[in-house]
Amino acid sequence: MTDYKVQRPKGVSVAVTDLGGDGPVVVLLHGLAGSSRELRPTANALNGYRVLLLDQRGHGLSSRFPDDLSRAAFVGNVIAVLEELVPGRRATLVGQSMGAHTAFLAAASRPDLVEGLVMLEGHAAGSTDPSEASGIGRYFASWPLPFKDEAAAREFLGNDPIVDAWVADFQQSDGGLSPRFDAAVMQRTIEAVHEPRWEDWEDLQIPTLAVFAEHGMFSDADKDELIRRRPGTCRVDLAGGSHDAHLDAFDQSVQVLRDWLSRD
Repeated sequence: MTDYKVQRPKGVSVAVTDLGGDGPVVVLLHGLAGSSRELRPTANALNGYRVLLLDQRGHGLSSRFPDDLSRAAFVGNVIAVLEELVPGRRATLVGQSMGAHTAFLAAASRPDLVEGLVMLEGHAAGSTDPSEASGIGRYFASWPLPFKDEAAAREFLGNDPIVDAWVADFQQSDGGLSPRFDAAVMQRTIEAVHEPRWEDWEDLQIPTLAVFAEHGMFSDADKDELIRRRPGTCRVDLAGGSHDAHLDAFDQSVQVLRDWLSRD
C-alpha cells in the first residue's frame, strides 16, 4: 500500500491510496462529505484487483478549500490520477452518490482511460429544487464544532452507519473533533452535481452497472428513467440498504460489485 499526493492546478493536491498489485485497475470514489476511508472495506474485499482510493477535492486528506469545485475539476482529478499512477492502463471506476456522478462524467470525458463504470446510488438527472443544496449546506453548518469527543458527536449526529464513517474520519483540533470538510464547500460541490447531465449519460459508451438500494434516495421512476435513457445499462436493485448501501448493505453491495467485475 502506497499513499500519494497528486498535484493539480492552483495548489490543489489529491490524496490517493494505492493498494498495489498487478490485477485490473479499480478506482473507488466516495460520496459528498465522505472520504476514501469509508471505502477501505470495499477495497479490501476486491482481491486480485489493483485498487486506488481517492479523497475527492474538498474531502479527506485532499485540499480542503479548492477554489474550483466544478464537475470538470473533479473529473480532471480522476484523469490526472489515472495518467500519473497507472499510465497506459484502463480502469473501472466505482463511485457512490456524488462519487458515482464524478465517475460517469470521467468515463464520458475520457473513455480511452475507462473500461467499466459502476454507479452505486448515483444518477444523471440532478435536482430541480434549488433549496436542496442550500439545505445540505445549512445542515453541515449546524454542527456545533468542534465536538468535545466522540460521544458528543454521536449524541448530535445519531447512530446511522454514515455517522460511523464521519466519526472515524474526524480530525483532532483545538478543543475537540472536527470533520475534514467544510460546510460551504459541500454546498457548492453539490450545487454542481445537481445540474442535469443527460446528454453525457446518453452518449456514454462504457459498460455500466447501476446499483440502487431498496431504501435509497431514488424513486422507481428515477431508476427507470436512467435505464430508459440508456437501455444498455445493467441494473441491480439491492434487497435492503439505504443511500449508503456500501455501509449498511455491505455484503450485498460487495458481492454485486465482485460479480460484475468478474463477468465475461
